[in-house]
Amino acid sequence: MSKREDVAAQQQQQEEEIRRTPIPRGKQVLGICEQRVGGSRMKVRCMDGKNRICRIPGRLKRKLWVRDGDILLIEPWELGGDEKGDVIFKYRPIQIELLRRKGLLKDVMKEEF
Repeated sequence: MSKREDVAAQQQQQEEEIRRTPIPRGKQVLGICEQRVGGSRMKVRCMDGKNRICRIPGRLKRKLWVRDGDILLIEPWELGGDEKGDVIFKYRPIQIELLRRKGLLKDVMKEEF
């Protein structure tokens, strides 16, 4: 591949990621991973002002690698929803920029920096 083709492929991949950026729907909330606890669990500070212990469901365990400071899409549990939840998606830097432009990350970013 030439350099020009490589750059074009990279831009196309970025556009696809932006198009496929999931936005919180229904009870879903955005959150930031504060601390890994172990056993695919982590402490997450959510946009609704609550801190939850969230887990990575079995279908995503091997695919989703989460570190402290990552922006996540969380679905609170029906029972104990204020304390626990599941991680549905991890946002990439390009997608985080899109969320910031849409105004969905104002609260998280103020506390972050």
